[in-house]
Amino acid sequence: MPIATVNPATGETVRTFEPMGADAVERCLDDAVRAFAVHRRTGFAERAELLLGAADLLEADNEDIARTMTEEMGKPLAAARAEAAKCVKAMRWYAANAESLLADEVPDAADVRDSGAASVRTRYRPLGVVLAVMPWNFPLWQVVRFAAPALMAGNTGLLKHASNVPQTALYLDGLFERAGYPRGCFQTLLIGSGDVEAVLRDPRVAAATLTGSEPAGRAVAAAAGDEVKKTVLELGGSDPFVVMPSADLDRAVRTAVTARVQNNGQSCIAAKRFIVHADVYDEFAERFRAAMAALSVGDPMLEGTDVGPLATEQGRADLEELVDDAVAAGAEVLCGGRRPPGLERGWYYEPTVLAGITPGMRIDQEETFGPVATLYRVADLDEAVERANHTPFGLSSNVWTRSEEDVDRFVRDLEAGGIYVNGMTASHPALPFGGVKRSGYGRELSGHGIREFCNVTTVWQAAD
Repeated sequence: MPIATVNPATGETVRTFEPMGADAVERCLDDAVRAFAVHRRTGFAERAELLLGAADLLEADNEDIARTMTEEMGKPLAAARAEAAKCVKAMRWYAANAESLLADEVPDAADVRDSGAASVRTRYRPLGVVLAVMPWNFPLWQVVRFAAPALMAGNTGLLKHASNVPQTALYLDGLFERAGYPRGCFQTLLIGSGDVEAVLRDPRVAAATLTGSEPAGRAVAAAAGDEVKKTVLELGGSDPFVVMPSADLDRAVRTAVTARVQNNGQSCIAAKRFIVHADVYDEFAERFRAAMAALSVGDPMLEGTDVGPLATEQGRADLEELVDDAVAAGAEVLCGGRRPPGLERGWYYEPTVLAGITPGMRIDQEETFGPVATLYRVADLDEAVERANHTPFGLSSNVWTRSEEDVDRFVRDLEAGGIYVNGMTASHPALPFGGVKRSGYGRELSGHGIREFCNVTTVWQAAD
């Protein structure tokens, strides 16, 4: 894929960029190492001042960067503004909380008395240069949720962003520079995916984090494992949205629509499989279908647009392939299932609801990255749990019920990194985020996220 901004609403190439040469990448690596030598010795107050300065700049730039994101990957403008605001919140949260999250831990004296130490403590120290390989779907948020904790911990960062959001990537590079960070603390590498492995294997890089597809995660994990380097992976998701008989159907239906089409359906934590108890299936299915069909599809720059285009032409083709495969195998299209009439330019696809999904269909096991929902009818709680877990992914989940017995069972048995009861999955600075199974490993955000790229060091000190 060339490094270029291609407007998904029109299919027109807006701007192209030459990839960095080997010499430029080499300079970035050297700068990152030199910056780390200085940045790791700064105090939390100094780091917080820098991060708060970046947050203030981003807040002032909200409208401009929102329009850039919308132009590059097609999310509705209102969603882009919200994404930028969420980044500001996360930066301020880490500026305020990093010191306490990374405070020395001192064990109970009685527990370590037999070790012979006069004092023992655990200290969190930064690892070094961290390579971040980030996706296009939340081009600002995915980066900031890595960069804010990594920088506050004393690390430095190298960003390899998706090739279709180069302007957002360069904005981030400039943002931290404008905020006063020393040269090399945070840098964008305009390189293609084929150049990532060489950077990852470079001995100056201490660790890596990737948000993206399962194949990309496998490639990064394999190379990092060969080099014995720490990685955090946040990969795909096929999150279940379970509706039980006691659920508030009004809220469940409203939330189901938002949960499926947020970011034009291109979100790892978007609800994708709607698993509904037989007692309420017919009512939920009809109300959900009607609400999905009523959504406004169109130009993402226009206020009031609910669903914009898919980010790439290939992404739409992949989505169409999954839907066509399901329909050929007997799935029923309740609404959508085609490119919307009158929107021939750009990579649009109608909000779609499919019923009658069976295990032989690809869509039953593969992630649908677009506004396509699959409906499943289940007979009881046991089948709901079984169906929810019947996927190689385990990122998050949504459960709708007023029964505490149901909640206890789902919390015990659902295979997911998050369980949201009577609400929609969302990431928040104070809450750990990540998955199990093929959704990856490690955690972002919260105290867990900031400690991922720290050297957890035991300090044992003998008596004089």
